[in-house]
Amino acid sequence: MEHITLLLGIVIVTALVFDFTNGFHDTANAMATTISTGALRPKTAVAMSAVLNLVGAFLSVEVAKTISGGIINEEGIKTEVIFAALVGAILWNLLTWLLGLPSSSSHALFGGLIGAAVMSAGWSSVNGSTVVTKVLIPAVAAPVVAGVAAMLATRLTYRIGSRADDKATAPGYRAGQIASAGLVSLAHGTNDAQKTMGIITLALVTGGVLAPGSNPPVWVIGSAGLAIAMGTYLGGWRIIRTMGRGLTDLAPPQGFASQTSAATVILASSHLGFSLSTTQSCSGAVMGAGIGRKGGVVRWSTATRMFVAWVLTLPAAGLVGAAAEFLTKQGTWGVILTGALLVIGAGVIWALSRRQPVTHDNVNDVSDDDSGPAAGDDSTGHAGGADVETVGTLTAAIEGDLKATIPAQPGASPEPAKTASV
Repeated sequence: MEHITLLLGIVIVTALVFDFTNGFHDTANAMATTISTGALRPKTAVAMSAVLNLVGAFLSVEVAKTISGGIINEEGIKTEVIFAALVGAILWNLLTWLLGLPSSSSHALFGGLIGAAVMSAGWSSVNGSTVVTKVLIPAVAAPVVAGVAAMLATRLTYRIGSRADDKATAPGYRAGQIASAGLVSLAHGTNDAQKTMGIITLALVTGGVLAPGSNPPVWVIGSAGLAIAMGTYLGGWRIIRTMGRGLTDLAPPQGFASQTSAATVILASSHLGFSLSTTQSCSGAVMGAGIGRKGGVVRWSTATRMFVAWVLTLPAAGLVGAAAEFLTKQGTWGVILTGALLVIGAGVIWALSRRQPVTHDNVNDVSDDDSGPAAGDDSTGHAGGADVETVGTLTAAIEGDLKATIPAQPGASPEPAKTASV
């Protein structure tokens, strides 16, 4: 019994660690566009998001009940399975954070849980119908619905404000962005914090502390909310850079439209108990807002890498979760080894991230991989700027070379030096 109690405590702590990584991994969902358009300073934005994540955690438990009593069959599942699932989810979260890819923390958790359960008790331990209806279908539908909604909202916003002066409307759009970003943060708390609540509740059920079908206790709700809020305040600057600058260049009206659309989709899904990915919803909304403006397009090279991460998340986290469960089944030494491998893996990823750190000071700098403009889009004042500057520099250099090789005509006065202007 002491072993079970100790293991249960380790699982709860590990779940809160996952919740913490979920917070900084998904900060970009709420605040990337707000930061990239300058509506809020980076540190102010993540602080606001953290507070609202905490508030949102107390608003609903529908998603938590889906996880604790829906995805896998509770009967026959041991506490070690939950620990193995969390190991798979945490390592995938950290890897995609290192790469700056806005993948789904939710699907990492589901993948780890399914992989560990299958390794422990076979495929019969997984409720396939629940996985399809409440995980896979929302995974496909959420980015599409949010993207279409954001595209239409962007077009409507520009049509309504087509005759208005940009300087006159800027304060209004800034306020709208801040409000919509706050709504996304609130929605993120109601959806993603509940996933950790569900996992802890499931662990308590498998450990015999709670009866099957129980709602999360208040202390579980509070601790999960605090963990995700602290992670959010840390700021996942790498993913914020990708979401805010890497996918497309957004003006304030587009940021407002994308955030509002994403928040609507997330809040509706939380009410229905659909455990969708807030990352996919917000990414889809950003892309929809990008193409919703006339002349605007998406940087598909970045989007393709993101899509690949989305597809790989469930199976990759599932394989790691299954491998971790294979170790934990060996007994106490297997649990200890699994925990040690988690700590070592996290340490290696953190050390690699220090080679090219991204902080609130350089989050709006575009990385080399994503520095290419959204083709044909110079409407925001950002895209296309690098190419124009390059052309100007090359033109000046060619003119200089020609003047150096062509002799000056007798009696001609030298021309003053010219500098290329963009």
